[in-house]
Amino acid sequence: MRIRNVRPWGGEAADVLLDGARIAAISPHDPAIPGAPGDLDGRGRIVIPSFSDVHVHLDSSRVGQPFRPHTGAPGVWAMMLNDRENWRNTDVPHAEIVAETLGRMIARGTTRVRSYAQVDIDCKLEKYDSVVAAKERFRDSADVQIMVFPQAGILREAGTVDVLEAALRQGADVMGGIDPCMLDRDPVKHLDTVFGLAEKYQVEIDIHLHEPGDLAVFSTELVLERIRALGMQGRVTMSHAYELGAVSDATSRRLIDEFAELDVAMATIAPPAPNQLALTELSAAGVRVGLGEDGQRDYWSPYGDCDLLSRTWQLAFTNRFREDRLIEHCVAVATMGGASIMDHDVPRLSGVSDRPGLAAGDRASLVLVDGETVASTVMDRGTDRTVLHDGRVVADGLRLV
Repeated sequence: MRIRNVRPWGGEAADVLLDGARIAAISPHDPAIPGAPGDLDGRGRIVIPSFSDVHVHLDSSRVGQPFRPHTGAPGVWAMMLNDRENWRNTDVPHAEIVAETLGRMIARGTTRVRSYAQVDIDCKLEKYDSVVAAKERFRDSADVQIMVFPQAGILREAGTVDVLEAALRQGADVMGGIDPCMLDRDPVKHLDTVFGLAEKYQVEIDIHLHEPGDLAVFSTELVLERIRALGMQGRVTMSHAYELGAVSDATSRRLIDEFAELDVAMATIAPPAPNQLALTELSAAGVRVGLGEDGQRDYWSPYGDCDLLSRTWQLAFTNRFREDRLIEHCVAVATMGGASIMDHDVPRLSGVSDRPGLAAGDRASLVLVDGETVASTVMDRGTDRTVLHDGRVVADGLRLV
């Protein structure tokens, strides 16, 4: 297939030749050369790598369901209990909601997804099974990694470790942890369990960290100690962690340097948090950073529209970026930054000016978007999109094909 007349990263018009699932070559577009049967007319749109949502809770989504008032109380435990009380109260099966959410994400340009799947003594493997079913349904349209996630903690309820391990035996890709100090109140035992299960089943780790200031730094230091001791460099992601910049500039700099050294990734949902580590400094240091939407109009929050381009706008806005190159960098984070977390054969972004993913040999997982420039695409968030996954058109005009 040849994609004719597109602008890679908003540059000059080009034709992109595909060889199966890979980009074979990119050449300047010549309008005098007629298209061939099977060519895709890009119509002068911008082409970028497809989006990578590396922090989404498909299992708690209410996408496609009637809007409901927010009923959650403050705090992780209270919000979890609110979800536990309400998640079964829908008119359609849970698995259908999960699949609908993933389908909408793909239609809007996301073909790489790392989803949480809550596992606890209440839902057991029911939510996990729904995410597995959605992954299988869309196996030809997106790469999906599933993280077994102890949203209710690991130590608070007897039997939790057993159901976590059951999901790992079934093939979960990532072992999750959450607030080792604040939620389970035993960070050593919590992290020993997380790292122990990850080592046993040879999976990566993602730590959900909402803790404040010094406590967040303390938990992170315990994580870094275990990475060094167990040789798990390149296999751990810190999610949220929006308070790691609250202690001091020296502490922030030290953590960024250690993340780069140990290849610890960071997943952000673009919160309006003043104490998060600076995105530009993380990228300059070579830390893998990816973007996610978190919840999708669920029992935790009314936000989320299945469109990572919207969350890319939020990433630029909350970082107070105005320069085109910094807004474009947010797109790089939302595409290849996340891809490098899911697949460590994908290089880390080398800095705020790196625009990877559109060279010969790269995967042909792409999205064609309307816009004058990449920055204008983020600002306008138009609907004229065509999505390819491994060289196949999987969505057009926000509809699956």
